[in-house]
Amino acid sequence: MNSWLPFEWIVAVRFLREGRLQSLFIILGVAIGVGVIVFMSALLAGMQGNLFRRVLSSQPHITLERPKQQANMVLQNEPGQLIASTVQKPSQRVNIIDQWQKVRDQMEARSDVVAVSPAASGPALVVRGSATNAISLVGIEPDHYSKIVPLPEKMVVGSFRMTNTDMLIGIQLAEDLGVQRGDKLRVTTAAGASLTLNIAGIFDLGSRGANQRTVYVLLSTAQSLLNMVGGVSSIDLTVQDPYAAEVIAQSIANATGLNAMSWIANNSQFFLGMRAQTYSSLMIRIFVALSVAAGIASVLVVSVVQRQKEVGILRAMGGSRGQIMRIFLIQGALVGLLGSLMGSAFAMGLLSAWKLVAKNPDGTSMFAIQMDPQLFFWSALIAMLTGLLAAATPAIRAARLDPVVAIRG
Repeated sequence: MNSWLPFEWIVAVRFLREGRLQSLFIILGVAIGVGVIVFMSALLAGMQGNLFRRVLSSQPHITLERPKQQANMVLQNEPGQLIASTVQKPSQRVNIIDQWQKVRDQMEARSDVVAVSPAASGPALVVRGSATNAISLVGIEPDHYSKIVPLPEKMVVGSFRMTNTDMLIGIQLAEDLGVQRGDKLRVTTAAGASLTLNIAGIFDLGSRGANQRTVYVLLSTAQSLLNMVGGVSSIDLTVQDPYAAEVIAQSIANATGLNAMSWIANNSQFFLGMRAQTYSSLMIRIFVALSVAAGIASVLVVSVVQRQKEVGILRAMGGSRGQIMRIFLIQGALVGLLGSLMGSAFAMGLLSAWKLVAKNPDGTSMFAIQMDPQLFFWSALIAMLTGLLAAATPAIRAARLDPVVAIRG
């Protein structure tokens, strides 16, 4: 029945079948280890993906701004002194990027930049009756900005529709002022400009502060209110690889002379937390894999001791050292493969149970978990390789046994 199998495979399978209980326990151990690794990997990927989307869906990857003005050293005469120096701060002026259209074109030509959107922003006040709230007025080009921050997906009331007389406000600001879609608010700025705008929609950026402060209007409207006629205060970018945003930002800063602030620098604590979480999870998975390897190795060492006579007989019948070594390597690989298959099924059960248990108060899933087939494939491959490596020492020991000594026991 197994005549088509190589000699080493026949013997390896027979050894595993003879020690059924021993083989079953080590396969179950491998299955639990692989299941934990797959479950933790999928859970961490889903959790980090959810946090990543929440953080980046409300801000650009990189923001370009005009460089800060430097303080000037002024030399002057003082009574009783020949010369004294004082630091004189430059006078404040509107924060406008020089030749921003040229910078925008340069950014659009970069292969690592996906989307570019100019913006004009500044402080302002919204007034409704006797109520006044300080806001951050942001002028945008809707078609371009929606590729940076998906505002259409964040609208809870109204639609992402903007004209020169429209504004979009956050849910917290709407609650504070007691307004709704269709109401009007007067916007005033430090430049002395004032304009009454219609609330076209209400959004939720997922942050109380942003929902309370941020107000979106058309770029031309903000330019007029903030005295930035024809100018912009920043250029927002989305890049191909968000994790490379800091490196790309430094490259852009060197090329343009502008301040380039990446989301990584703006959210350094969040980024460090993500890194720490990734490293701690990696260490746990490594130790689980090591414990699995140690279990396989210990069982195969015992198997070599138990089967010294069989190994001696095989050697006496003409079996080579290489064949003996391959018998135990195949055992290790089979244990790793069978354990990984059972572990993958175990992990799928855990992930399904997690989806049923981990829910938000409204009944929706806490975060999406993708059962990536590649994760199961690589886990099976790594488990099989772990089995091979764990079997290496017992296999070498078996191959070095002297046939006469082994038969005598």
